[in-house]
Amino acid sequence: MSDTSKAPAIPRYVNDEPWDPLSVEVLTPAQERFYLASQWRLMWWKFRRHKLAVFSGVLLALTFFSILISEILAPYNLHSRHVDHLYAPPQAIHLFHEGEFVGPFVYGFDYHLDMENLQRVYTSNRENVQPIRFFCSGDSYEFWGVIPMDFHLACPAEGGEMFLLGTDRLGRDMLSRILYGARISLTVGLIGIAISFFLGIVLGGLSGYYGGWVDSVVQRLIEIIRSFPELPLWMALSAALPVTWSPILVYFGITIILGLFDWTGLARAVRSKLLSLREEDFATAAVLMGAKPKRVIFRHLLPSFTSHLIASATLSIPSLLLRETALSFLGLGLRPPITSWGVLLNEAQNINVVALYPWLMLPVVPVIVVVLAFNFLGDGLRDAADPYK
Repeated sequence: MSDTSKAPAIPRYVNDEPWDPLSVEVLTPAQERFYLASQWRLMWWKFRRHKLAVFSGVLLALTFFSILISEILAPYNLHSRHVDHLYAPPQAIHLFHEGEFVGPFVYGFDYHLDMENLQRVYTSNRENVQPIRFFCSGDSYEFWGVIPMDFHLACPAEGGEMFLLGTDRLGRDMLSRILYGARISLTVGLIGIAISFFLGIVLGGLSGYYGGWVDSVVQRLIEIIRSFPELPLWMALSAALPVTWSPILVYFGITIILGLFDWTGLARAVRSKLLSLREEDFATAAVLMGAKPKRVIFRHLLPSFTSHLIASATLSIPSLLLRETALSFLGLGLRPPITSWGVLLNEAQNINVVALYPWLMLPVVPVIVVVLAFNFLGDGLRDAADPYK
């Protein structure tokens, strides 16, 4: 038996000095604000650092606000025709005339018929100064089809004309028609995404939570839908809409068709998330406490990736907008008298007309701007969805 009494003593690494609570490092107010912030606040702070996404969000907010007051922003009524100015080119806004400040104004048009090329030739009349009026009375309209009004943000001079983006073949102001068309094109995306989100969350949630035969049925349905070529399928269903339907019914029919075929990707994303989250402790605890599947899915599981759903929505809306534009451009979507950006582009299918009157292609500009803004906003939201990275 070894003698342990002569073994060396183990050194003690203990501070024998009395503990001073004031010597403990204290968090600064900025650090404390960060460590105590909720996840949503952290997401907002991270999103604000994405300058392009913030700018895109502001631009989209202004764009969607404009559809509430399209009639006021448009200088003319949607159906106002100017038979003396068919295919009139865009007018430039000027501030100075012969070295003197006049304020915003446009020069009037002089035109003559070119019998050799069979077209109207417009020239600016530098002597015809037409000041732009603001907050004025102009073409009468029914605000949202209900309230008769004639108030406009900007109007042409008395007896003058103001075609900032030119006119079409019937002499209708392109700027006014683009502003009116935004209401239809943008709301198609919102309503369509509401339908697709409802189907994607419900079917994807049931598939991911229950599994088994429910999962198999939903996944086979998704595979069948995704096996069809999209564009021919949309064209066939759009062409199947009765020609006797009113414009409102056609509008909702196209919206429902777009929404019914856009939910499959979201459903699979929701399914994959629920498959992993349903085994977590908080989900198991909710089940053991007697929570029904509906409460577990919508109260505990879906909020865990709400940020992912928001980012998915911002990325899905532009795809629906492009689909409506494509169908209307091909003449199988919305049709006149409904006015959307796709319907306006449908009138520019003739390459000869576009070559002579290129401003008829201007409705494609807001489509590109809105799609890019949604993509930039979606990128910012997707990055902010995980604020801990």
